[in-house]
Amino acid sequence: MQSLDAGRIPVILGGCGSGLTSLLLRLEQTLGPGRAQYLDMAAAATTPERCLAAVLAVSRLRGTSGTSTDAGAGTDRAFVALLDYFDAASDADQPATFLLDEFLDVRTFESFPGLRHVQLDLITRLAASRTRFVLTSRFTARVHRLLRDAPARFEVIHIAPLDDAEVESLLEHMSRGRRLRMGDTAAVVSALTGGHAGTAHLLLAAVGSSDAAVDVTRAMAHGFAPDGALTAHWRGCYEFRLHRARGYGALKAILGILAETEGLTLTHIAHHLQRTPGSTKDYLSWLEDVDLIVMHGKRYSYTEPLLRLFVRLYGKPVPPSADDVRREVADYARPRLPASRTHAGAGAPAVEPAADPSRSGIIEID
Repeated sequence: MQSLDAGRIPVILGGCGSGLTSLLLRLEQTLGPGRAQYLDMAAAATTPERCLAAVLAVSRLRGTSGTSTDAGAGTDRAFVALLDYFDAASDADQPATFLLDEFLDVRTFESFPGLRHVQLDLITRLAASRTRFVLTSRFTARVHRLLRDAPARFEVIHIAPLDDAEVESLLEHMSRGRRLRMGDTAAVVSALTGGHAGTAHLLLAAVGSSDAAVDVTRAMAHGFAPDGALTAHWRGCYEFRLHRARGYGALKAILGILAETEGLTLTHIAHHLQRTPGSTKDYLSWLEDVDLIVMHGKRYSYTEPLLRLFVRLYGKPVPPSADDVRREVADYARPRLPASRTHAGAGAPAVEPAADPSRSGIIEID
């Protein structure tokens, strides 16, 4: 709210399941339905004409200024009409606020004639509008690149992971008064999920709905079963990001390689992929573009450790067995929990550490 009141445009970034949509819907209620309108641009951005018609059909905000909103005027004119509508929705004495979820999805319009720089056109118009906006996206790298030379009105805000106290509060709400050891359980859930809101919520749902004492790591293993809620969540995140990137098959191969051994360099990934360093570097940049991997000191790893766990379990031609799931979840949990918090139900045989890739004899290429 402070950003809006100061005339800035908040751009809120978070991963899959980080609560972006819930945040915008709460903000819509706070501002009031007569002053704010939530719009899911991922759903609306089909063709420019249909997008304009869909927005006009649901939006409650109508300003006094006249504007052309003819959805049948052609692709480029329909997009301009949408931006004109955003401007016209604000009265002089009462600015409207549009809450645009997944605003980058207007990029789909760039496949239509006359629309080649839609995202740049969008942020240029929003920056100059008297209407207020809150934008969200699940693509951190793409937003930072888009806003690199944007007007100073845009303020990038990263959603922070849940801390232990927030996880405990959520657990207390979801457990409906059951007597759980809130502090211990919340701390374990927070450590295992890294404060990831969507995963924490699913894991807490399993803990809070049980009629018996729950081993959190055992509940996590249950969630990563083939039909488990955590599996469904991370499969959705995996497919969502891969489908927004180029080079689908090769990118899956690289994610499989990094699922086996993280911290590999470009040279070692190219060797495992059996492709040239040049083409491998392109693939890696496409994975970075959709926030699936990150590079530190020339070594690549997953942005989300839980996604790596999912790929280790489900990046094979056959689903994992119950023993596979228990072992992988235990290996994931072990370094994240103090020994005093490692539950008996999560135990698994130790896994030999992966060989140091620096000793493979491969000549390093930057």
